[in-house]
Amino acid sequence: MAHPNAELITRFYQAFQRLDAETMAACYSPDVHFSDPVFTDLNGEEAADMWRMLASRAQQFSLTFDRVEADDLQGSAHWVARYLFSQTGRMVENRIQARFLFSDGRIIEHHDHFDLWRWSRQALGAKGLLLGWLPAVQDRIRQQAARGLSAYRASARGLVP
Repeated sequence: MAHPNAELITRFYQAFQRLDAETMAACYSPDVHFSDPVFTDLNGEEAADMWRMLASRAQQFSLTFDRVEADDLQGSAHWVARYLFSQTGRMVENRIQARFLFSDGRIIEHHDHFDLWRWSRQALGAKGLLLGWLPAVQDRIRQQAARGLSAYRASARGLVP
């Protein structure tokens, strides 16, 4: 029998496979902290809205996950997302190692780790290959993602026509 927190991680990724961001958000504590190499510091609804944005924009998307482990306090999983990066029309396969912390049956911290240069080579092509390792290029990727999330959040709340 799996630990309840392993079942929580499984529920999270099964929802992600269906692009069900509301179920994903329900796995999070209201004050969750999320980080990855692109979205480095999201809290609460920001994290939930990131998944809502990604799910709503996903094209040619598939996800697999495995190595789910958890105990009362922490857990981990490995997952692979395959999708079309719409800005360039290029397919991406992103391999991610996730770490979680839990409290009261919910995820309170979620940290995803992946190689941003590997991602940029796939998503951006030659530019990513040649320049994706540069901190300035990686910062630009982060800034563009932050602007996209901010615009999504404003639009979702009716603040932008």
